[in-house]
Amino acid sequence: MSYAIGVDVGGTFTDVVVSGRSVTVAKVLSTHDDPTDGIVTGIALALGRAGVPPASVTRVVHATTLATNAVLERKGSRVAYVTTRGFRSAIPLGRYARVEEDRYDLRFDPPPPPVAPEDCFEVPERVGPRGETLEELDEDATREVAAEIARRGITSVAVCLLHSYADPRHEVRVGEILHEALPPGSTVVISSEVWPEIREYERATTTIMSAYVGPVMARYLQRLRERLHAAGVTAPVHVMESGGGVMSAELAARRAVATIESGPAAGALAASLTGYPDVISFDMGGTTAKTCVIRNGRPEITHEFHVGGKGSFGGRRAGTGVPIKTPAIDLAEVGAGGGSVAWVDPAGALRVGPRSAGSEPGPACYGLGGGEPTVTDADLVLGYLDPSSLGSLPLSPELAEKAVDQRLAWPLGVSRAEAAHAVHEIANAAMGSAVHVVTVQRGIDPRGFVMVAFGGAGPMHAARVAERFGIDMVIVPPYCGVGSAAGLLAGDLSTDRVLSRLGAGDPSAVFEGLAAGAAADLGLELGAPGVTVERSADVRFAGQAHDLTVPWSDSSDELADRFFAKYQQVYGIAQRGPVEIVSYRVRLTQRAATPSPAQDAAGIAPGGTGGGRRARLAWFPESGGFTITAVLTRDHLRGAPGPGTYGPAIIEDAEATIVVPPGWTAALSPTGAVILERAR
Repeated sequence: MSYAIGVDVGGTFTDVVVSGRSVTVAKVLSTHDDPTDGIVTGIALALGRAGVPPASVTRVVHATTLATNAVLERKGSRVAYVTTRGFRSAIPLGRYARVEEDRYDLRFDPPPPPVAPEDCFEVPERVGPRGETLEELDEDATREVAAEIARRGITSVAVCLLHSYADPRHEVRVGEILHEALPPGSTVVISSEVWPEIREYERATTTIMSAYVGPVMARYLQRLRERLHAAGVTAPVHVMESGGGVMSAELAARRAVATIESGPAAGALAASLTGYPDVISFDMGGTTAKTCVIRNGRPEITHEFHVGGKGSFGGRRAGTGVPIKTPAIDLAEVGAGGGSVAWVDPAGALRVGPRSAGSEPGPACYGLGGGEPTVTDADLVLGYLDPSSLGSLPLSPELAEKAVDQRLAWPLGVSRAEAAHAVHEIANAAMGSAVHVVTVQRGIDPRGFVMVAFGGAGPMHAARVAERFGIDMVIVPPYCGVGSAAGLLAGDLSTDRVLSRLGAGDPSAVFEGLAAGAAADLGLELGAPGVTVERSADVRFAGQAHDLTVPWSDSSDELADRFFAKYQQVYGIAQRGPVEIVSYRVRLTQRAATPSPAQDAAGIAPGGTGGGRRARLAWFPESGGFTITAVLTRDHLRGAPGPGTYGPAIIEDAEATIVVPPGWTAALSPTGAVILERAR
């Protein structure tokens, strides 16, 4: 019997799922100094619970925020940037939109560019937008640039020449000269290999970020493989990419920029497998909450996102942060998780987040030295959490009450329960703003969607967030507390390729070349069983600057009709006219060979912890404050008659707690998912 392991490293917890004949899960505190410590501890714990020898593991799939953290914390490699003569200052000048409090800061300083101005170089050459050579590459000048980069001790270089997507020969030659001059083991990334797409600034920043985080990712994955081998797990390691597929660790090291949204993508993928076509995924962990719209069973995909930017209510404003031009699941994220710190600002207003207590020291109730109140502390004070709900990490109600009293209730002049409930409501409002970004702000009516809640804290808050948008049904799948790790095992081996080619005479040749390159990336053969190729194109109205991605059709009329329909969906305007193709895209996929918990929930749905019904005091404003509340398990729901159990109630799951507010009912589906519905 073979087994697969999914590992999701979050800001507070590292989640592990072992899938084979059955499913076993483990949740351990993340170890930020060396994430592999938490990974190895979690895998050993899960394998021990399952009674599975490490040698039986045939696949390990990993989601990591390593690349994101390297960018946000500026802990990547020092990078030199090489571009066409005359464009050296494009990166130091950059772009920045002043948002929020920056608008009123008279002493505002923009963030530093991703590459220091003195590390930006230029070489004489020029290629036109349709691939015509306007100036030959000066190789002697290029060698001088390479020698200067080597003299400075820089071992990671990003090369992005003007219009190299149209003809990459000059760029490839610059890369060869740099490899000759730099020490062995140096990293040279050229844009025509990373993402050959139009828009020079975005292509440059994407290439720079790949060079910036690539060495960090390569070292991390090498250490992870070594630690797993030492623990007896010799299976290949795959990494979740931002678009919801998985890639080999070797490819992830070469194309690290594709893993920047690795962690959040796994949760959205799990939500898409619940069997409901139109879904809003709601993933609330220890540090952040993330939402995503899924239509017709597929998460929405964006081809550009910003990392490290600022914005409002879960959105990221264009012009802030660093633009990345790779496919990613379109998410909104806010700093409102279980570990988000609640605090009183100098004006006497209660705030929640975005700072998180993380895993060290963690919420006050963890008893690990933290003294600041968090959302988890507030939920414990309100009676939503059981002190023993985290198993190996018992929670201390006394420490939670002390933190809420001293830091919130007393300064605000309110009772402990009122302060805790305010924290809970503010967190719900922050998470509701993320739902607003992916639905209302994009012209989508959320009332026709089902919300899927997971993450360690998501099911506690989901019903209240759903109420704000008129959503009548919330699904809490089995193993919701480790939903992202479960989603990893549903990820197919896949990769994307793109090529901008204005006025391409033969699109079929372009698609064939892209598919062949994608197959080589994954070590697959085109036409092999289980291997599929999806083709799409970026289309725009002739004369417009921006484009939309639509599925490909060999019929130009059908392709245009698809573009007109997408244009109306996005902009709300029915418009027709001449169109042109800007870029061609392929996504090559090989179906995952192992079943995942999300795919096979009917056979692995967990039962409750057994025992009779219990009750405890929990705070519900509809009931006037604390009220005696039934505490149930999935086993209790399995035998509930009629529409199920009426709220208020609390359902204690293996890895999460589900709160059923007044006015809601809870029932168990045949697959073991808890279905919350607003009573009519």
